[in-house]
Amino acid sequence: MRYGMVINLKRCIGCDACTVACKQQNGTGPGIFWRKVVKTEVGTYPSARYSFLPLLCNQCSDPACANVCPVGATEKQPNGIVTVNADKCIGCRYCMVACPYEARQFVNDAGVEYFPGKGLTPYEKLMVTKHQAGTVEKCNFCQPRLEQGLQPACVITCPVAAMTFGDIDDPNSEVSKLIAERGAKPLKPEAGTDPAVFYIS
Repeated sequence: MRYGMVINLKRCIGCDACTVACKQQNGTGPGIFWRKVVKTEVGTYPSARYSFLPLLCNQCSDPACANVCPVGATEKQPNGIVTVNADKCIGCRYCMVACPYEARQFVNDAGVEYFPGKGLTPYEKLMVTKHQAGTVEKCNFCQPRLEQGLQPACVITCPVAAMTFGDIDDPNSEVSKLIAERGAKPLKPEAGTDPAVFYIS
């Protein structure tokens, strides 16, 4: 069992619904984005257009972030998900430098108000307890949702069904079939990290 994701770039419309869903699900603070959509203008006038590239932690099989962590705060789970133990993390940020996908975020201050002077909403007060200042955090494929038998929030929120999630070790899973049949490729394979996120371009 190894969780993975296929993102169909031909379907992505750059709406950032996945970005917002991720923030809502995980209660991350201002400026903290576990996933984002990079927008690039391609072509020349009058045929210029935008290209969209959703980015998140690639849950690598050989994660560079874990290899450089001096305290073992980054751990690879049996299901392939790479997690960060905030109680171990010392905030050195070596992992942020090592990650070829720029997927990690440093929490400068937990509990920052979205609207200064207005205080935290009840939901923000609840979620702020899940984030520790001075630590690094990242996407975990919505592991709490997976434990409930649910799909990641970004996947179920995408209005154009650009993402498919499942077990890439199972050749009969939808995600494995997409990789085999549609020629889905990982980003930066030269990094040698064996990522679990693939793209159809």
